[in-house]
Amino acid sequence: MPKSNPKPVYLRHNTYVSIGLAGLMGVLTYFGVFYQQKASAQDYAIRGFDVSHHQGEINWKQISPVQYQFVYLKATEGGDFKDRKFQDNWLKAREQGLHVGAYHFYRLCRDGKVQAENFIATVPKKSDALPPVIDLEYDSNCINTYTKEQLLKEIQLMHDQLHRHYGKQPIFYISKSFYHIVLMGSFTDTPLWVRDYDGKPELKDGRKWLFWQYSQTGKIDGIAKPVDLNVYAESPQQWRMFLKAQGIQDGK
Repeated sequence: MPKSNPKPVYLRHNTYVSIGLAGLMGVLTYFGVFYQQKASAQDYAIRGFDVSHHQGEINWKQISPVQYQFVYLKATEGGDFKDRKFQDNWLKAREQGLHVGAYHFYRLCRDGKVQAENFIATVPKKSDALPPVIDLEYDSNCINTYTKEQLLKEIQLMHDQLHRHYGKQPIFYISKSFYHIVLMGSFTDTPLWVRDYDGKPELKDGRKWLFWQYSQTGKIDGIAKPVDLNVYAESPQQWRMFLKAQGIQDGK
């Protein structure tokens, strides 16, 4: 292949200047957005994280219940998967004085009743536990197993079964795409926990959120691998009211 003709020096210089300015603007834009997102998350006083077996061994004694007011642990997935670290994490996180809850990764290919039974068989019914969470995300491999109406009915089955068993209003952890495609307009009384790494979550219908997962690359003493970081939407006083509504006494 013939080599391209070299550009005159003045053109090359202008090109370098343009590339340099473009690169600089890109860096400033990136860090500006990054800073704004982090600063926005820092505005919230009540902070927590969520983990599963993917984080490996956790030294819970290094994690401060003053710095992190809550943690959610993966318990189950689909109709039969149980997280192998759940029981150990559940006991040790509670011993450390953290407010602890459990979540289930919902498989769009499985019916809601079976998934609820898997969760109930795995997660103890504790009066001082946070409400159960159902993780709902867009899954292209399963999204067409049910019609939208059927899928909503299956989710309702699991939602209602967990509500009855634990006596606490379940929370939906959502990706925005799944919410906008499937959930929007439904389950209007179910609190939302929204994943958004680009900035403070905004849903198309303006619906408010209760928790926000703002990072998947957090660093916490006692956990060697990256961690999902989260904040609670309201003030510390409202957090205490939220806990009281769950039957949880907060001594912090």
